[in-house]
Amino acid sequence: MIYFDNAATGGRKPPSVLSTASEAVRSANANPGRSGHALSVTLAENLLNCRSLLSDFFGGYGYERTVFTKNCTEALNIAIFGAVPPGEKPHFITTVMEHNSVLRPLKALERAGRAELTILGLNGQGTVSAEEFAGAVKSNTRAAVFTLASNVTGAHIDPAAVRAALPENVLVLCDGAQACGHMPVDMRAQGIDALCVAGHKGMHGIAGSGALLFSERYDPAPFMYGGSGSESANPDMPSFYPDRLEAGTLNYPAAMSLMEGALYLKTHMADAAAYICELTRTLVGGLRQIPGIRVYSLPNPFGIAAFGCDSLQSEFFAQELSDRFDIAVRGGLHCAPLMHEALGSGSGGLVRASVSEFNTPHEAHMFLLAAEKIARGG
Repeated sequence: MIYFDNAATGGRKPPSVLSTASEAVRSANANPGRSGHALSVTLAENLLNCRSLLSDFFGGYGYERTVFTKNCTEALNIAIFGAVPPGEKPHFITTVMEHNSVLRPLKALERAGRAELTILGLNGQGTVSAEEFAGAVKSNTRAAVFTLASNVTGAHIDPAAVRAALPENVLVLCDGAQACGHMPVDMRAQGIDALCVAGHKGMHGIAGSGALLFSERYDPAPFMYGGSGSESANPDMPSFYPDRLEAGTLNYPAAMSLMEGALYLKTHMADAAAYICELTRTLVGGLRQIPGIRVYSLPNPFGIAAFGCDSLQSEFFAQELSDRFDIAVRGGLHCAPLMHEALGSGSGGLVRASVSEFNTPHEAHMFLLAAEKIARGG
């Protein structure tokens, strides 16, 4: 199979990630930090090392403000719901570029009368500028919540520019699902108050891995309640992080895979991003030469090339690629309905081919040949 669905889940992992996750499943079957025996203590120390590494990798605010989650969706829900102070009705600014992991929590708060919401549209460059965020600020604006890279087109929003354009009291909460692992993120330098990470995409971790990192001026409330291994007599969650936001047994193999993914990226990310950008350039350029194909992406380091076909709906096009050519892509709305409305593709969605550094130019060539045959009805 030619796997071009890496924006959903990375199809190939570095060998170090696979061996670490496998070893964790085979020999680390204990509950980290919940018991006093040697294995439990060792696993807890390993998780502490992972937190410290992730905080360093993302320019974060220390291991205690690095929380493990099962995916980016959970991290975003903690970040968004945790930004609503009790008894207040804050205002949030977001964009049409967002995944439902951002839109649905914000819409739930709006429906419940707990928040106001402004959704910014696309500009002529297919993204949203810092000035547009600044123009939407109100007296009660609590946070700007936005993706660093669109999961539909690969368009980027610059967090540093948004931070510089906003009043100091407005938080910057970022969905890093498609960007983390593909571009450098430095929370302190870029003014990011909360970074939500998907471990299983560009970070090369296994499914079930994710993280939330947050600044010292942001204190999200617990989103889940349960066992923490600390302050067990307290009827509330512990008063300190990370325990305050981590209820229940942590996914140790997933966290270890995320740590190995970050270690791999420390020496490979720059070269991989350049290679992926060149591969998407090949895809975008080739698709533009096919009659009846409309391309919605520019070359990007996130590996995304989105397109539509005049003669065939996106999901049927994707099915043809799978059934006839054994090529995996994704069709439809990609859980980002407002982005498709803004692009004019809301009725049938788009086909999204998404590559990683483990894909090859030959695979790109075979994909383009297959796409041309389908578009021509052959």
